[in-house]
Amino acid sequence: MQSLMTMTELSINTDRLLNDFEELAEIGATLDGGVSRLALSNEDLEARSWFADKIEAIGLQLHDDDAGNLSGILRCGESGAKTLLIGSHLDSVPNGGRYDGSVGVLAALECLRRVKEEGLRLPYHLEAINFTDEEGCWQSLFGSRGLTGNLPENYMADKEADNGPFRAALFRAGIRPSDVQKAKRNPATIAGYLELHIEQGGRLDAAGIDIGIVTGIVGRTTYEIVFHGQASHSGTTELERRKDALLGASRFICQAYDLWQTDYPEGVFNCGNLIVSPGKFNLIPDQARLTLECRHADKNMLSLMERDLLELAQSEAGVHNITVTSRRVQHMPAAVMTESAVQIVEQVCESMDINYTRLISYAGHDAQMLSGFTPTAMIFIPSVGGASHNPNEYTDWEHVVQGANVLLRSVLLMAQGL
Repeated sequence: MQSLMTMTELSINTDRLLNDFEELAEIGATLDGGVSRLALSNEDLEARSWFADKIEAIGLQLHDDDAGNLSGILRCGESGAKTLLIGSHLDSVPNGGRYDGSVGVLAALECLRRVKEEGLRLPYHLEAINFTDEEGCWQSLFGSRGLTGNLPENYMADKEADNGPFRAALFRAGIRPSDVQKAKRNPATIAGYLELHIEQGGRLDAAGIDIGIVTGIVGRTTYEIVFHGQASHSGTTELERRKDALLGASRFICQAYDLWQTDYPEGVFNCGNLIVSPGKFNLIPDQARLTLECRHADKNMLSLMERDLLELAQSEAGVHNITVTSRRVQHMPAAVMTESAVQIVEQVCESMDINYTRLISYAGHDAQMLSGFTPTAMIFIPSVGGASHNPNEYTDWEHVVQGANVLLRSVLLMAQGL
């Protein structure tokens, strides 16, 4: 058995990792160099099958749970040993990039390969995992919420949404909606979770920093906001008699951006999905429906941000003689990474003479769900120009390799504390 000092000097097989990356990128490839592998689609199922074949070719135990999470397990041979989870997701947004999620799953698989090839005996099982629907094609972080017990019992019973297509997609993938809750793991059996991911923003790239060590992930809340006015003829209705729902919505959006920049500069705000009814140029809109999202790393500040935005909507509606209703559609709590796990990644970076920084993630990740469940750390590598969720997403291959080696050595260094 190798010493831990020798173990933590191991490196991944660069050529093999690149081959895996190129093979996977062909599944769901788009004409402009991106990928479309929406969760539970044909392309996603093909990627899952590809991943399963790789797992079995290595001689790992293939495992899929009741939430559709698919993984390969390298058992350590010790009875009662805990499991260290490593992974990310293979699903993508429509016409997304090749690196988002994929890099983390492939690096995790390569870590298990290297440990197995070297005949290392660790005090825990290693599990390379692909989480179901991280991107939220159906429900954000579906697989990691299922594994950690954060999926509500009534997750399929939203009265405001038609979940028939989602239910059908689950069945098609061999996932029984009534059994999804059985995916919940006992946290006492889990040693921790490590995730490698591209930053998806431009901070690391702009600063010339090789590794970002995530200390927290922003909480995010989504609301549906509906402004209600009165339809009338645009040519004959005087300004003072108008009840223009679109005018109220547009003024709210402008004021909300000012509120964000003035009072919550460390948060994030966005509006989208604006639907106007009636959608005619000669009719004053009687309804303007939009989706609002706000994000903040501090759960208390996120709560205040939500309150102020909803109060602003009411205020703007009153100014324009209309009304407004709101409905909270989704909430993901802010997450804090485990300090001891963060320090392990830092120690690895220092031993490899890699420049690194601590930072907050403004995008959601599976680590967000795992952080309250088991000791968790997340490793970012630079995204060139900050591009992500589109075909221009790109990370220099040396940064992919560097991140994978930091992941591998963090896995091995954790053995000292268990």
